[in-house]
Amino acid sequence: MRTFLLTAAASAIALASAVPAAAQDRNDGNTTFTGPRVGVLLGYDKLKPGSSQSSSISDNNSADGLLYGGDIGYDVALGGIVLGAEGEVTGSTGKVSNNPVAAGALGYGRVKNGRDLYAGVRAGFRAGSNTLVYAKGGYTNQRLDLTANNGTTTTGQHFNLDGWRVGAGVEQGIGQHTYAKIEYRYSNYKNARLEYANGANTNNFSVDTDRHQVAVGVGYRF
Repeated sequence: MRTFLLTAAASAIALASAVPAAAQDRNDGNTTFTGPRVGVLLGYDKLKPGSSQSSSISDNNSADGLLYGGDIGYDVALGGIVLGAEGEVTGSTGKVSNNPVAAGALGYGRVKNGRDLYAGVRAGFRAGSNTLVYAKGGYTNQRLDLTANNGTTTTGQHFNLDGWRVGAGVEQGIGQHTYAKIEYRYSNYKNARLEYANGANTNNFSVDTDRHQVAVGVGYRF
């Protein structure tokens, strides 16, 4: 899976570079890295138990899969420094397919990664006329789709996890308005609540869940 996704990432960047060239959308000057932007994301996603001493969950249980989604943002260049705000909505094919009655997988029973929401900021510096190296951080909310079994009936519910994310990446301007990027992101979730089918929620309870992602993206800056 990892080899496949790394190959897909390289192909995505190569394709993103080729399309603007074919359209003669070359940027022969400096990329401004300023203004609103919108893009798509694809990558590798791994959700696993955290490493805190209070966690009794085995590290062998993890949900690996394909990350997909989109992002929006707004950047301002201040000389060689670029500051921005951004948001994401992503999904993942990752899941743990153990016995539904087992409570050991990630500490939630059998789960599938659901939608993920992210809002944060980033700051970077120019490493070339069209290259930006940046770090990012912010808030993330992850939904886990749960399958539980009481011995007679199997039902599905949701967990909502609140946490924080940090990451770093490189963005390359490849046209007057287009760009490609690759980044690594780490997320940690400390609070969770169970969401019932009728919309009711439990109180927050403590968890320790880690998430590792490598994402590539292409986008358009207005």
